[in-house]
Amino acid sequence: MDVKTRLGWVRLYEQLGDAGLVCRRCGISRPTLRKWWRRYQAAGLAGLEDESRRPRRQVSQKVFAEQEALILDLRRTRQLGIKQLRHELIRQHGLTLSLDTLHRVLVRHGAQHLQRRKLPRKGVKRYTRPIPGDRVQMDTCKIAPGV
Repeated sequence: MDVKTRLGWVRLYEQLGDAGLVCRRCGISRPTLRKWWRRYQAAGLAGLEDESRRPRRQVSQKVFAEQEALILDLRRTRQLGIKQLRHELIRQHGLTLSLDTLHRVLVRHGAQHLQRRKLPRKGVKRYTRPIPGDRVQMDTCKIAPGV
């Protein structure tokens, strides 16, 4: 919505004085009309502008340098997965962090993938017989007596 539309709602409300009628006529809800009316009363036309939806405060830092070093050390030395890492931090260090936070720390330092050793593959055992169909087994089912 633009400022002109919102100004129309407010002016119509000023003329009629009936919020229900204005809301029905304009197709908006009462809380919406009240919000724009309050903003218009407080700041005039500037109050009808869109406000930023960006958070006003940034969340404080959750993981500090020594905690990051601890996480990365456990990851390198013990090769723990992310869930095991979380349980180890809770059990030994009393540090409760979510899986997302741990993942963010690991991605930031490029340690999100564990280097697992590959197991050697066993050779493939192929079926070969001197005569084709030598080891064929068939199951039969009797359909009618005497067949």
